[in-house]
Amino acid sequence: MVNRRQVLAGSAAAGAAVLSGCWNGRSRWAFLSEDQAATLAVLCDQIIPADDFPSASQAGAVIYIDRQLTGPYRRHRRAYRDGIEAVEKLCRSRFDVAPAHATPAQQLELARGLERTDPAFFNLLIRHTMQGYYGSPRHGGNRDAVSWRMLGLDEPPLRGRAQYDLTEGPKS
Repeated sequence: MVNRRQVLAGSAAAGAAVLSGCWNGRSRWAFLSEDQAATLAVLCDQIIPADDFPSASQAGAVIYIDRQLTGPYRRHRRAYRDGIEAVEKLCRSRFDVAPAHATPAQQLELARGLERTDPAFFNLLIRHTMQGYYGSPRHGGNRDAVSWRMLGLDEPPLRGRAQYDLTEGPKS
């Protein structure tokens, strides 16, 4: 005879086994794999390279895109999977390395090849990279408001509920 505790313990173990197959706890990415994130960083850095200020990936554009692909940009998941896979295959076939290990000239060639072969995805990537680089840091990109400092802008005032201290009760 099985008691209630044994059933609950078995259910918890089964649930943990299922979840461990979906998420191993080692990746910092919500949607992307480590390799996909590295490839995406290469592409984003071709759109906004480092100069006196950080590149797109250094400023968190890849983090921004990854987070958005789990929410508002969910509809673009297939485009990102297919686009990243195509770039990885092209890089391995032409240079016999992963995009993250390609030379800067090879990485630029990959980005130009993507622009020619899949302009729709490339334009989507440009838009999302720009949003991640110039948008609000609260969405994962624009780390430390780097792009705003680059442009000489102050951080914008908070709008909506975020501008109020809601920890205080109503004033009588």
